[in-house]
Amino acid sequence: MPNITLSMDKKLIKKSREYAQKHGKSLNALIRELLQNTVNSNVSANTIDELLNIMDKASGNSKGKKWSRKDIYERKVLC
Repeated sequence: MPNITLSMDKKLIKKSREYAQKHGKSLNALIRELLQNTVNSNVSANTIDELLNIMDKASGNSKGKKWSRKDIYERKVLC
């Protein structure tokens, strides 16, 4: 496997190593996993932007109604 060199702030490296250790990984394995998840993601930035725009344009209106957690769990589901 080819090697690469990365430059990072010392504090970031320290925190990253601690995070990796807590998750039972080496820093190298953590970076590899994060890169794989990023480049292999099926959701593009354009798709996310589109979805956020659709949500912004949605015409939902609660007319000031507020629900409690209890109300939400006790609601009747219409079939």
